[in-house]
Amino acid sequence: MLSRRTLLRTAALLPAAAPMIVPGPASAAVPDLTPLPDGAPDRRLFAPHEQRFAPYLATLAPMVNDMDDSGFFAGGWWRTPSVPYNARVQEHVFTLAWFHANARPWNPYAGDANLLAALDAALGHYLSLQHPDGSFPEYNRDQHGLAPTGFGLGYLAKTLRVLRATGALPARQSQLTAALHKAMTWFLNPANRTVWQEPLSYANQTASGLAGAALALQLDPDPALATSLTEAFARIAATGVSPAGFFHEERGHDMNYNFEVMLPELADAYHHNPDPHLVDMARAFTGFLAYNLLREPDGAGYMVNVAPSTRTSTRWYDEVRPDPDRTALNWTFVRQVPLLAAFMTAREDLAQARATWAASAEPVTQLAKQDTSPRILTHGLSGERFPSSRQRAAAIADLPYLRSDNFAELRRDGGQDFLYVRKPGLYLGGYFGNRASRGRTGLTFLWHPEAGTIICGLNDNNYACWSTVFPGQAPDSNGPLPAAYFHGAPGGREWTGGPAPAALGIRYGNANVTTDVLVTRRTIRRTVKANAAATEQIPLVVHPTDVLTFTDGTQAAFGGSTTATADGFDLRRGRTTIRFRWGTPLQATVAAGTVRYFRDGARRFHALRIPHQGTFDLTVIVG
Repeated sequence: MLSRRTLLRTAALLPAAAPMIVPGPASAAVPDLTPLPDGAPDRRLFAPHEQRFAPYLATLAPMVNDMDDSGFFAGGWWRTPSVPYNARVQEHVFTLAWFHANARPWNPYAGDANLLAALDAALGHYLSLQHPDGSFPEYNRDQHGLAPTGFGLGYLAKTLRVLRATGALPARQSQLTAALHKAMTWFLNPANRTVWQEPLSYANQTASGLAGAALALQLDPDPALATSLTEAFARIAATGVSPAGFFHEERGHDMNYNFEVMLPELADAYHHNPDPHLVDMARAFTGFLAYNLLREPDGAGYMVNVAPSTRTSTRWYDEVRPDPDRTALNWTFVRQVPLLAAFMTAREDLAQARATWAASAEPVTQLAKQDTSPRILTHGLSGERFPSSRQRAAAIADLPYLRSDNFAELRRDGGQDFLYVRKPGLYLGGYFGNRASRGRTGLTFLWHPEAGTIICGLNDNNYACWSTVFPGQAPDSNGPLPAAYFHGAPGGREWTGGPAPAALGIRYGNANVTTDVLVTRRTIRRTVKANAAATEQIPLVVHPTDVLTFTDGTQAAFGGSTTATADGFDLRRGRTTIRFRWGTPLQATVAAGTVRYFRDGARRFHALRIPHQGTFDLTVIVG
């Protein structure tokens, strides 16, 4: 008989209009797990590299005790929709397996019979979702999904490895072996258009399945599938990497999925199968990354050129990223790709952060629901070799915009242009052509070698992009903006790449507006001609110590909103003043938004907005 706990939880997770899905009979109710006693765990008991397990330990009992009797992880702890047919919800089988198998002074659940029973039930439910062809569903029961099958391969293979090491659940081990073989057969088939497109639609999801297959084939070698995996590594290198250097995500680039998911999945695969294509892919992406992460001179970390990102909105990376860090496994490629060290936490800084964590008297709290990614744990299984401070400093010095103060780099893919212009006093970025999903086109950032990031447009936000904005808050950046590039002023001899012109011109626009830009050593001139009244919108990154002054003498307050009638605006940061001049006195406003940057939240987004009648001439003078 189904328990009342099973029926109530299953019904609660379904839409009212949907037919009720009743799981198959369970042999016994899933027993509860005893919560940790007050004051546990003791931070001092954790080895530094295992501190990442502490919040998961605090979350384990609440998560297990929310399971229903079928083995479904109810409670909404991981992935949505939180419904019994979503195989991704079940990925925490690895978490249960690890805590059951690994004796530590801080782990009271090692060998716990109730935890093993919960794991048995969770695996039973997980495996019951697999289709006969080997795939798993996510968004509906009949879906044959890329992500649930790809990531499932990794979690199920890692769970099988744990079970074999301890000898636990021998019947489930046999079922896992068979399930993995079926999933690999489906996933590695080059004719499977759910997994393989040209170019790939979601490269991170395809990479996850290859990483899982690499481990599964270590556990159970299969010559035919091994050949298919070798072919798949070559195929993902050909179809998953843009000519611009990024990994394909939803018809474009996405910083979060590229740097925090895709690259670590390639690293995971490399630990089980050191295929050279994986290093080539890491090197290509690191080259792209080096133009798009903007180093702050005060050591806060990196601002992200996020405007082109197509799926998510990661806006910065802190200088020191203590556990949990979704990019941690990227250390795998640092030896072959030394430039990647620039974007990793230095081992000395990480050691200090971990020592501070261990010494803290604050209790370890459980994770927030949905913020429980098991990848944090699985990517800590391969040891770690973070770069030293010296290695990292050498890599930082080799970043293209720090190594040189004069270049123009144009990278293209699928009708999208990624432009990077370095002059002695500035570094300017642009994203032109076709717009990918949540991206925002046009000029995207302005960086100064002493002041750091001055302007940084956001994606998926019409109030925070560098744009000509029409009534109704309709920016030209929220759509395609084809561009042409010139030696000197726009309209002259066209530039299509190669050595940087002394002055670089850009002309871009749509049916409603044309914008001409001229970039010289220390100035950017931006001339706008629109077919109606509009507003110049400039997304500033402001420090609390910056001095903000309109040319009429009006001081603008950090974190507030200030309006003045003036022909310009100055932002002074330390020894550097950035001057914005538009020639004619106009009513202009600088206003803070809610977006903050870095862990301390001190830097803050402010928008400078200047309404005009359709013609606007802006000169930005740096330094």
